Amino acid sequence: MKRRGAASIAANPVLIGAATTLVVIVAVFLAYNANNGLPFVPTYDLKAEVPNASNLVRGNEVRIGGSRVGVINEITPRRRPDGTVTAMLNLKLETAVDPLPDDSTIIVRPRSALGLKYVEITKGTSRRGYESGATIPVSSAQPEPVEIDEVFATFDEPTRAAQRTNLNEFGGGLAARGEALNNALGVFPTLLRNLQPVMENLSDPETDLRGFFRGLGQSAAEAAPVAEEQAALFRNLDTTFRALADVRGGIQETIETGPPALEASIESFPVQRPFLRNNAALFRELRPGVRALRTAAPTLADALEIGTPVLRRSVELNERLPPLFESLQEFAEDPVARLGVNGLRNLSRILNPTVADLAPTQTVCNYITLFFRNVASLLSEGDANGTWQRFIIVSAPLGPNNEGGPSDAPANGPDTNFLHTNPYPNTPGSGRTNECEAGNEPWLPNRKVIGNVPGNQGLETEETQIVRDSDGSLPSHERPPEQGGPDADTYPPRTG
Repeated sequence: MKRRGAASIAANPVLIGAATTLVVIVAVFLAYNANNGLPFVPTYDLKAEVPNASNLVRGNEVRIGGSRVGVINEITPRRRPDGTVTAMLNLKLETAVDPLPDDSTIIVRPRSALGLKYVEITKGTSRRGYESGATIPVSSAQPEPVEIDEVFATFDEPTRAAQRTNLNEFGGGLAARGEALNNALGVFPTLLRNLQPVMENLSDPETDLRGFFRGLGQSAAEAAPVAEEQAALFRNLDTTFRALADVRGGIQETIETGPPALEASIESFPVQRPFLRNNAALFRELRPGVRALRTAAPTLADALEIGTPVLRRSVELNERLPPLFESLQEFAEDPVARLGVNGLRNLSRILNPTVADLAPTQTVCNYITLFFRNVASLLSEGDANGTWQRFIIVSAPLGPNNEGGPSDAPANGPDTNFLHTNPYPNTPGSGRTNECEAGNEPWLPNRKVIGNVPGNQGLETEETQIVRDSDGSLPSHERPPEQGGPDADTYPPRTG
């Protein structure tokens, strides 16, 4: 019997991890490229010249009648003979659109208020169509769209100031007069219907409206000497009645609700006294904390000073975020991407038990790090004859059933020829003995050992360099439980 049989691929964690990583990479690649169409699917390619491709990006949708029929593959500027610059769009359309009538129109429309856009094609009725690779001229880009920023630009500073003035004036004039306005609108039809004959009578020469105002002027001239006293009288009356008009509802309500309010006060004030006492005690207890804030004022000031440049830089970050969110929105709305994400979710759910079972192999025993470090050393270190992997030879001990050739039983002495093999060393988790057995098994002389070595070999393995977080703190799996590390009862921390 040989010392080590051919290892099964299913039992090799490295191959399983490599296969899993490959599957994830392929799935992510397909999901990422889903917006550009699936590979090897035929398309109907057209070019379209538009006056302006502002906020359009590669991968934006092309729609006909609200249905997605393709995407924008490329956007390039084009200088016309008159010196103006237009945008050339390369469109990848579904073959069901072929051929597109040559009297069709194209327009760039907003998809949301955040600036996301798409290209809408309105199919014409012509019997002739564009061949694949043809260019839709700029004359077909109509009507010219109105951008949301152009709409907002109409509200300049003078317009906004006038709107504020109108709002204040009309709001103050119409406030609390809704019922009166409703009544006025109700009687306006009757008023206007009867107003016409009245105006005709007033405009008739026989009415002598001019003489009426002339006489009114003479009367006013007679009252002019006492105008000041009359004006003062009316001003005072206006002040008095205006004040009474503003509170007429309150006066009436006070008279009506005064007695019940006094009765409710007599009943509620005794009940409120404990609450008021508790509030007074609370504010007394808060005084030390408020005084302590004075000592924290310099720290708070430093935080504000440090935060100011951070907030300034966040503006630049915010300006760079819209394309990201647009791409995320397109990715989230793409049905093929949703299928890919669902597939990845199912894959993660299937792999979760395996990963959870293998996690202590690294987080407690440090085996994965040690494996790659030792493999690198095996291929890079040695002496003048070459690396260890190249020339080192392990000679099997001599004796019956030795491991250097075919045998009919496991090596079992005498002398030093005893087989020691442990194909499945214990690691923490899944009900196994809580120990890091691989690499820590003791040599039991003069006896054959196949399988786990008796006793617990502990959790100590050779320590490698710990990569700290950006703030200098230990990673979560290296922290003690009281600092957010793994539970010591479930996954004891690795020591070495």
